[in-house]
Parts: sequence; structure tokens; C-alpha cells
Amino acid sequence: MALYTLPELPYDYSALAPVISPEIIELHHDKHHAAYVKGANDTLEQLAEARDKDQWGTINGLEKNLAFHLSGHILHSIYWHNMTGDGGGEPLEKDGVGELADALAESFGSFAKFKAQLSKASATTQGSGWGVLAYEPVTGRLIVEQVYDHQGNVGQGSVPILVFDAWEHAFYLQYRNQKVDFIEAMWQVVNWQDVAKRYTAAKERANNLLLAP
Repeated sequence: MALYTLPELPYDYSALAPVISPEIIELHHDKHHAAYVKGANDTLEQLAEARDKDQWGTINGLEKNLAFHLSGHILHSIYWHNMTGDGGGEPLEKDGVGELADALAESFGSFAKFKAQLSKASATTQGSGWGVLAYEPVTGRLIVEQVYDHQGNVGQGSVPILVFDAWEHAFYLQYRNQKVDFIEAMWQVVNWQDVAKRYTAAKERANNLLLAP
């Protein structure tokens, strides 16, 4: 059985400073993300044991754990690549991401309106969660999702292409309880090249999904 592994960071711990401190990056990646990877692998082993023994008393908890840890692993894997120390601003045609810029304007009315919606969704998540820009394959449009924990409140089939981590472990050491300030600062490190590549890939693969009529 294939096991999940913790991906290496695409930069060093200090690459996103001062927006995100090296200490946060190290703890977030090496401890929190690693815990989701371990949790997903452990749950897979427990499910295999349940199948071997034909014992299903814990199936509800195991399935919930798998969704939680696996979604946490996937979202964090996207998160690291969504950021760069040379990022920020907005996607522009002159930077080779005009297709993404057009899609944002078409789906939300303008980049400013998209930014406002994703910022508000991220900052007002109740408890732990994420703000996510996702490609929705049934209509071919971009949507914003407010994700609870890692796996709740999402549309089936949507593909995340830009994620803002709104869990306290992503910012508390530096921003304390000022989640709004952290979300606003996040726009300074968005890697639009990465987001654009994910958007293109999501569109190209949409026809491979089993879509509702």
C-alpha cells in the first residue's frame, strides 16, 4: 500500500519573512503537516486491520479520521507552493497569468471582489479551517469555499488552486489573535504562477471527472 510522505518545502524557513516568520514555517511544516501525514498513514493501517478482522465497530471514526488527515495533508501540500517570497500583487497578463486573471474577473466580477471574498471567508472561518479558491468543474467557474477543519463544507469535485490556512497554528506565534491581519498579509506572498498552473491543470483534467448532468 502506498504511504503518504511529507513533502520538502520549496524554500528555506526564512523565505517568507517578514510575512511569516521562520519559526512558524518550521513548526507548521515539520510538526503540524507531518502529523497529518502520520495520521493518514496510521488510519490506513487501522482500516486494513479492520478489513482483515472483519471488525467494523470503529468504521465511522476511522473514515472521519482519514478525511481529516488526508485533507490536511493535501491542503498543506498546496499551501507551501502557493507562496513565494517574490509573490504578491495580483495576476496580470504581462506576467504570463492572464488566463487566470480573466477567469477571476469572470467568476467574481473583478480581482478586488475576489480578494474581498476570499479574505472574508478565510478570516471569518469559525474555529479552525481554510479559505480556498477552487475550480468547480460542472460549470467551469472559480468559486471560494470556506472549509471547516480540512474537509468540511466543500463541494464535491471542486479542485483547490489557492489556499489560505486560517488555523491558529499558521499565525498565532506571530500575529497572536489577529487573524484578519494575517490574512491581509498573506496577499503579499501569493505565488500567482503556481496558482495559474493549478488552474490550467484543473481545467484540462475536468473532463476526466464523472460530472453531474
